[in-house]
Amino acid sequence: MSNADDRATARRTLIVIGLVLASAFALAFVYATRRVLAWAVVAAFFAVALKPLVDRLQHRLVRRRSVATLLVFLVAFVLLAILAALILVPLFDEVGRFADRAPGLLHEARAGQGPLGRLLERTGARRYVDEHSDQLRDLGTRLRQPAVGVLRGVVETVAGLVTVIVLAYLMVLEAPRITRGVLAAAGDGQGERVRRVGREVSRTVTGYLTGNLLISVICGLLTYLVLALTGVPFAAVIALLVAVADLIPLVGATLGAVIAAGAGFLHSPTAGVVVLVFFVVYQQVENHLLQPLILSRAVRLNPLTVLVSVLLAAELAGLLGALLAIPAAGIVQALLREYGPRRLRADPAPPGGAPRSAGPARDLR
Repeated sequence: MSNADDRATARRTLIVIGLVLASAFALAFVYATRRVLAWAVVAAFFAVALKPLVDRLQHRLVRRRSVATLLVFLVAFVLLAILAALILVPLFDEVGRFADRAPGLLHEARAGQGPLGRLLERTGARRYVDEHSDQLRDLGTRLRQPAVGVLRGVVETVAGLVTVIVLAYLMVLEAPRITRGVLAAAGDGQGERVRRVGREVSRTVTGYLTGNLLISVICGLLTYLVLALTGVPFAAVIALLVAVADLIPLVGATLGAVIAAGAGFLHSPTAGVVVLVFFVVYQQVENHLLQPLILSRAVRLNPLTVLVSVLLAAELAGLLGALLAIPAAGIVQALLREYGPRRLRADPAPPGGAPRSAGPARDLR
């Protein structure tokens, strides 16, 4: 083997080693900064959703982008504050009322009287509590110990929320400058394609938010109907909590079921069973019918793609992955349609509609 071949082999070996080391460094960096990266991804998600509102407000009413961005974020905060007040104020009133009644309920439960006492007596839980009172007391003592960890978690959550808000605000504020920079770097030949992909990504995220809100409204209305028919008190507040929890794909209905079924069992065993059966049926309908159909129309994804992407993302990245799976799948589809092989660039037919003609220029109109 000649010296030239040896040098070429050594060069290829060094290149491979460099690529492996660079990949390992990149993976280690992503793992070490995974929390900040997650905040940035969530902030970008909300920035893409709010940017069209800011653009519309800037073009029609306010000329300065900083003022338009501030107004949109203030309106969003006001709406969130109103929603939180609608949930938390009645909830705190009910918690205070429950705290006043707690000693009497505890006395009735120990005596096997009242709804809770009869439920404990019927299920055998009262006998279990009496037999394991020492272990339960020790468990309560251990649960009070990690208060510092809970406080740290609350502080980190608040810090993350503030960081996401600031990042989203800056992303929306600097969006025109970022867009001009990206288009200038792409050049005249690729600028229009990048612009089309950007519009498609914005439409995908907005469609996802709209579809997810529609599903949550359906869940909240059906929950209120079931709770009202079974006579559960504070049905509207509980239904609102369930609707908010249902914004989380796949597991949201389960979280709502825990809240509503708990309230139902506290009211009466019959109401609890009815509410529990309703949520078992509804969750299957939502996961396998409502979410694939509504989100596939809003995001223009195949229903099977919607379901598979949510399942895979939830398995890989947990709750954050489940929240961002559908818009991420829509973004990947937009990139494949624009930059993938020619046969992937035809605009797929909308669900239940006639096929459209192919061509990148038709994708975003």
